[in-house]
Amino acid sequence: MNSSLVVDVAIAGGGIIGLSLALELRQRGLSVAVMERGHAMSSASWAAGGMLAVNDPQNPLKLLPLCIRSWALYPSYLARIEALSGRPVPLRTQRALQEQKPEGGLGGTATAAEIAELAPGLDPGGHSFAWLDEGSIDPNDLREALPAAVRAAGGTLLEETEVLSVETTGRGIVVETLRERISAGMLVNCCGAWAGGRRLGGVPVEPVKGQMANLRCAPELLRCVVRTAGVYLVPRGDGRVTIGATLEHAGFDETVESSLIRPVIDAALRLLPEASLPSPLDAWAGLRPGTPDDLPILGAAKLENCWHATGHYRDGILLAPVTARVMAQAMLGETPDVSLDAFSPARFGSD
Repeated sequence: MNSSLVVDVAIAGGGIIGLSLALELRQRGLSVAVMERGHAMSSASWAAGGMLAVNDPQNPLKLLPLCIRSWALYPSYLARIEALSGRPVPLRTQRALQEQKPEGGLGGTATAAEIAELAPGLDPGGHSFAWLDEGSIDPNDLREALPAAVRAAGGTLLEETEVLSVETTGRGIVVETLRERISAGMLVNCCGAWAGGRRLGGVPVEPVKGQMANLRCAPELLRCVVRTAGVYLVPRGDGRVTIGATLEHAGFDETVESSLIRPVIDAALRLLPEASLPSPLDAWAGLRPGTPDDLPILGAAKLENCWHATGHYRDGILLAPVTARVMAQAMLGETPDVSLDAFSPARFGSD
């Protein structure tokens, strides 16, 4: 027979969104239990590039207020994780070179002398770049620190614990898993690419596969993020340069296919010709949680006492602090820092 656990909030999904929300709720004094079907931070949260791409021109305009607020929250967010976990989570870069159209529009064009200062190994080719004040982190740092921080804050983290059923009651919800029966006042669906399952409300989220790889180069050759329409380069400061990414609608397949990642590698090597490709290939794939309009799904579900915080697509790392904050505010009846109207689950007529 399953053991029983009683908490204020149950969170389905132990990626960066679910764990960040757990940390925020604990800071507000609520008891939380996070249920993760595999291991915490083991899917998209780990596989991501780690760019805090506030001003990425590929992002929908409606996303910008969330991005700006989250970037402002990042210093205190990282400081709290480090203090609780005892593990450092540094910003690996603090500037980005963003490819811009010939007519500009993103800001001042980066000069050759400026590029040589932070990216002496870069061959711009025919690209024109603008400087953006954006950071990046290594998701591996968060993979080590964030679960430890949640536990240190008093949160319960249940790994290898899949949600089997959700039942509403007069005072909250009951979640059945193979290991635990969890009674909670509220349930939050933070299941990323898996958030569309009917057990958790059936929101229109689908996996969007991204394949990535690491190159190697002398750290001083690249000390900023570089983004073009076809590839991005994210230096980790230790000789690794993470590059990506493909965009594939391939279901839940996470297989690395060399024929598909190879064009990304070739584009990266043209930009950073002194880099090398390790042998064997250091490559992996992750599943982004995509939505029909490329915007996250944040807000109350139709199912009583249930909420959604998912669908962050390519920006889960960037949006984790603000998602945790605005969801906690909404769940507790406060006015969120950023309006959630554009991100409401109701826009799809879904749960």
